[in-house]
Amino acid sequence: MVLIEKGDGVAADFGGVVSRAGLADVGIYRHHVRKQVSRGRWGLHGRRTVAVHTRELSQSELHWRAVWEASPSAAALDGVSALMAAGLKGYDEAVVHVSVVHTRRSVPVSGVRLHKIPRRCAGEVIEAGVPRVRPAIAAVRAAHWAVSDRQAALILAMTVQQRLCSPDQLLDAAARVGGRRRRRFVRDVVTDVAGGAQSLGELDFARMCRRHGVPEPVRQEIRQDAEGRRYLDARWACGLVAEIDGAGHRWGLAVTDDNLRQNDLVVAGDNVLRLDKLGLRLHEARFMGQVRAALLARGDPNFTDPKLTSPR
Repeated sequence: MVLIEKGDGVAADFGGVVSRAGLADVGIYRHHVRKQVSRGRWGLHGRRTVAVHTRELSQSELHWRAVWEASPSAAALDGVSALMAAGLKGYDEAVVHVSVVHTRRSVPVSGVRLHKIPRRCAGEVIEAGVPRVRPAIAAVRAAHWAVSDRQAALILAMTVQQRLCSPDQLLDAAARVGGRRRRRFVRDVVTDVAGGAQSLGELDFARMCRRHGVPEPVRQEIRQDAEGRRYLDARWACGLVAEIDGAGHRWGLAVTDDNLRQNDLVVAGDNVLRLDKLGLRLHEARFMGQVRAALLARGDPNFTDPKLTSPR
């Protein structure tokens, strides 16, 4: 009974699991563990992890197990796992991601994706609780490790939207952390999400129009409404308006302001298409196809769809 109480006590700090080294510190050794496991009281979850129960491991316990099993002195939660440990909501991934500097010893672990990184940034690991990488750096690495551009953009946007890090911290992390995949894409999305000066803007949209055979609109046209002077992002002669939203358009009362603005335009006779900067990064062809279709439907005098033009 004393043995069980000791095990419960040392495991309490880790949610119900403990490393063999932690058990040894309180005088519980391999033969003691073997006896409790054989009696159905405890469970083994790798070479170094012991659960003082036999239920399924919780997410927190899986995080501790991943670090202990991969490299107890060098591993840290990273990527989406570090973000989830920091409180990320609305995102789930069964695999636990940990990083280890490539010169440190580590071993493969079932259910764990081990990432070898060239180095750690100064102060990147939070040591309180389960070792985990700070959110801004974890988000940038997660974007590089993501299975698709869409997933990468989602992770970066959610990290800032849920205030796990500030826009400035994300910009700084993107400048410090490299990756083998989608370097330019990650840099561009981080700039869009953080609202930086080089985010996708008027000139980028003009180039997209040219690429897709769409006549260039009038940009920053001034309109007067109930709130005063407004600037339209893009407008064509037929009364089609394109509003290009940045990440800030989803925060606070920005959605309400956008709805009022759009409704005023519709009442005045314009049609409004809403495009978001991240969406244009990910689905340029589809969004521009909608612009083409809208211009065709409204009979814009400057637009002739080449698909409908008979060859001479």
